[in-house]
Amino acid sequence: MARTTLDTAALAHDLRLAVMRFSRRLRNQRVDTSVTLTHLAALSTLKRHGAMSPGELAAHERVQPPSMTRVVVALESRGLVTRTPHPTDGRQVVIDLTAAAEELLTEEVRAREAWLAGRLQELSAEDRTVLREAAVIMEKLASG
Repeated sequence: MARTTLDTAALAHDLRLAVMRFSRRLRNQRVDTSVTLTHLAALSTLKRHGAMSPGELAAHERVQPPSMTRVVVALESRGLVTRTPHPTDGRQVVIDLTAAAEELLTEEVRAREAWLAGRLQELSAEDRTVLREAAVIMEKLASG
């Protein structure tokens, strides 16, 4: 096997582990642990893409519609989403965020970014520059 292939495989291994650990640490900075990560993901999708049907939300989250129905019921019971009739299809409903959900998402982001900003302050200016460049590269990897 060529040296480049071995280096690439080792980098892939190290990067995968680092990203998983980093992601776990960020997830641990939760504000409200009574809301599951699945629920937060659904709320975040609604925030990013706007109101949609449960089927559309399931497709975005890559889960089966019955699973998303259970998520929507739980979120609605917590006052985090509303259901309104679909404007053109009487068989459908549209799911949207409530003000409480918007506030929860804002607090979740704020807590995680505050933790991360604190950790970044502990690094040297050079390390922060490297991470700034790495963030661009990681975004390329994620979108490709």
